[in-house]
Amino acid sequence: MTNSAVLLEAALTGHRARVNSALQRYLAFDDDCPAQLREGIEYSVMAGGKRLRPILLLMACEACGGDVERAIPAACAIEMVHTYSLIHDDLPAMDDDELRRGRPTNHVVFGEANAILAGDALLARAFEIIGRDVDPPEVAAVCCVDLASAAGASGMVGGQVADLESEQRAPTDSNGDTQGDLQLLQSIHRRKTGQLLLSALTMGARIADADNATLEAVRNYGKCVGLAFQIADDLLDTSGDASKMGKGTKKDSGRGKLTYPGLLGANESRRRAKQLIDEACHSIHRLGEKAECLEALAHFVIERDH
Repeated sequence: MTNSAVLLEAALTGHRARVNSALQRYLAFDDDCPAQLREGIEYSVMAGGKRLRPILLLMACEACGGDVERAIPAACAIEMVHTYSLIHDDLPAMDDDELRRGRPTNHVVFGEANAILAGDALLARAFEIIGRDVDPPEVAAVCCVDLASAAGASGMVGGQVADLESEQRAPTDSNGDTQGDLQLLQSIHRRKTGQLLLSALTMGARIADADNATLEAVRNYGKCVGLAFQIADDLLDTSGDASKMGKGTKKDSGRGKLTYPGLLGANESRRRAKQLIDEACHSIHRLGEKAECLEALAHFVIERDH
C-alpha cells in the first residue's frame, strides 16, 4: 500500500468516525418528534455508507487551512440532505428500490408515507443545523445558499426529474450519433449527483475562509470529481458486485435510462473518468501537500468497488 493510500485510509476512518458520532448527536430530537419518525430517520442515516460528501467537505476545509471541527455541522447537514434524497429516490414512484446499503429500503420497513416524511424532516434538520451551528453567521448564510441551490430545482431535484424523463427515451439520432444523448446525460448528472458533491467542496472551503482563487480551484475539482463519480456509478451498476454495493445492479439499463457505458462503452467510460480525475487533481496542485488527501480521494472515487 502506498503512502497516499495509507494516508487516505487513516483520513477516511477518522473523518467517518467524527461524522457518525456527530450525526448520532444531531438525531437526538426532542419529545415532540414521534417515535416512529425518529426511528425511520435513524434507520436510514445510521445505515452506514461511504459518507463521501461529508468527508469531502472536511477534507476541503482541511486543505484550505481550516479547522475541521468547525466544519462538522455542515458535514452532517449535507449527509442528511443526501440521505433524504436516497429515501425519496427509493420510493415506488421514483426508482422503486427495495434494497439500500444491504438492508430493506425505508419505505419497505416504515411505509411510503413515513418514508416521505422522514426525508422531509431530514431536509429541514440540515438547514437548522447549518443556521444554528456554523460560525460566523455570514458563513452559515452562504453555506445555506450553496446547499439549497445544489439540492433544489436547478440542482439535485431538477436532475432527478430529468433522469425520470429520460427513461425509455428514443436515441437522439437514428444514424447512431449519441452526442445529444451524451450531453443530456452530462446535464442530468451534473445536477442530480454533481451539484451536491460540489457544494460539499465549496462549503468546506468557505468555512476555512478560502480566498477566491482557492475557492475556484476547489470548485473545479468538485465539478470533475462529481462527473467522474457518476461515470463510476454507472460502471458499477453494469458490472458491480451487488453484495458489496448493498443494492441491486443493472437497474438503470433495465429501466431504459441513459448511462455512460450504454452510450460510450465501458472502456471509453473508464478513460473519461480517469481524465476527469487527472483534471481534478491538477486543479488543486496550488494547495500543495494539504491537498494530498483530496487527490487520493479523487482516485478512490473511480477505483472503488461499491
